[in-house]
Amino acid sequence: MNKVTDEGCSTADCAEQAYLPPISPSALMIDDESFWAPEEPGAPTAQHLARQLVRTLQCCVCSKPFTAPVTLPCGHTICHRCLPEAQPRTNISYPITLDRQFRTVCPTCTKEHSLAECNVNVTFSKLLDVANAEIAVHQALSPDSHILLEEVLEAQEHTSFEGDEKSDHVGNSGTFAGGRLAATFEMAKLGLLRFSSDVIFRPLPSTIAGSEDLDDVLLARLREVALKELDCLVCYNMMLDPTTTACGHTFCRRCLTRVMDHSNICPVCRRDLHIPASLQNQPSNIRLVSLLNRLCPDLVAERQNAISKEEQAGEQALDTPLFICTLSLPTMPTFLHVFEPRYRLMMRRCMEGNRRFGMVMYNQSSAPQGELGATRFLEYGTLLEILNFQLLRDGRSYIETRGVGRFRILQHGMLDGYDIARVERVEDVSLSEEEYLEQAELTAAQAQAQEYMALSPDIQVTADNFPNLRSTADLFGECIEFVEAMRQRSAPWLSARIVSVYGSCPQDDPALFPYWFASVLPIAEEEKYLLLKTTSVRERLKIVYSWINRIKGQRW
Repeated sequence: MNKVTDEGCSTADCAEQAYLPPISPSALMIDDESFWAPEEPGAPTAQHLARQLVRTLQCCVCSKPFTAPVTLPCGHTICHRCLPEAQPRTNISYPITLDRQFRTVCPTCTKEHSLAECNVNVTFSKLLDVANAEIAVHQALSPDSHILLEEVLEAQEHTSFEGDEKSDHVGNSGTFAGGRLAATFEMAKLGLLRFSSDVIFRPLPSTIAGSEDLDDVLLARLREVALKELDCLVCYNMMLDPTTTACGHTFCRRCLTRVMDHSNICPVCRRDLHIPASLQNQPSNIRLVSLLNRLCPDLVAERQNAISKEEQAGEQALDTPLFICTLSLPTMPTFLHVFEPRYRLMMRRCMEGNRRFGMVMYNQSSAPQGELGATRFLEYGTLLEILNFQLLRDGRSYIETRGVGRFRILQHGMLDGYDIARVERVEDVSLSEEEYLEQAELTAAQAQAQEYMALSPDIQVTADNFPNLRSTADLFGECIEFVEAMRQRSAPWLSARIVSVYGSCPQDDPALFPYWFASVLPIAEEEKYLLLKTTSVRERLKIVYSWINRIKGQRW
């Protein structure tokens, strides 16, 4: 029979009355390194893992096992009900969607996240369901094996009791059936074990012989059922470095990266994923990483070694053929007439392979290109995919391509007369980072404008003399207005022939507009080249807006 020893009543009757003081904000600043550090090498026992495993399943706010767990973009997980109340966001205009206009704050790291990125973690929810079911069955099969658990409070929690009526209270305690692991989970489930507290296990004299084996039995069952839920839905192997998307689905980081190479939608629910394809700066799911490292460290190590050997051979490979010719832009078409023998060979090999190659411009000024030095081509380029290939009888070919991404050259060499390179992807920051950039820039500009007005009250502060006061939506709107004005004036660069090639103006897509505008506008390619280096939509719109201002001022 379960009981709380310091209150003298049954656990079931007093679960809500147990003394759990509110967690202070400072207590929520959890040091992940101390709580989730890997265990010592070797096969861990259930007795050793009991507290750490249960802590992995506990919410750091309410201290109970997760209910509808939400994994935030920062990698931390809390109950959906424990999310702080949503607040409206200011100085954010892109994208203009209702769920991104409100924010919540991670209680662990205090980072702000939009409500659009706070969805229930599907994998963790299923994992908790099966864990609850297994522990319930396990306790029902071992009703006579009891153990006493005593909560050990952190020093900060203990001192917080001073001066109140429970100053001598050092933690909750109770007896539970099923062994250490099941008892620890039950204690947390009843709200008697704080997230940051440890426990002391004290077997009772009445405990039946061999009860310690119960921990190993339960741990084996939990491993078995958990690994079924922790299979990646892309590779169907155990997740390696699990990464959770904003829609709540979790995959291996490597698998999700490969998916994002071809599409920016979730493989499960088909929802758009507004993150860099390489998952740069995308945190792993801290709790699932910890859980895997504690449940099956040997399997994690085996998978990691296998992946490392597979990728090691290709890390230094020069695997991207380069066509040194003109400027190409992402999402835009490029048409080529290939007649040089070296490029004929290159195109034939591309058609036999993945139909992709890199397009870079000549370095006409011989300017140094970063670590590459003074190469004959520029450092940044566009990866093109062949859409149509027409081979003529004399070996020449006409090729239609479309830009699928940007890259920066890290290393280059020669293969059969043409250039090849090792490249790294150039990607936009995530949508949340895009919002932070706009918010920070507008807030700083507004503060600067107020200081200026205080010094010169007679001078009106406008977006013309403080350009950063323009929101991303305002920049895009003025660009669209300029294009419409030029169309009404029958500008030759907006003729029907050009529009038929590059498409009509993307009036609803600020991310696509700069590339389209640069493709149709007759300006120097060196000016357009600047777009390849940018990593945010706002930055590109500011470049395009500067072109428009120069055209309006006739200073080109």
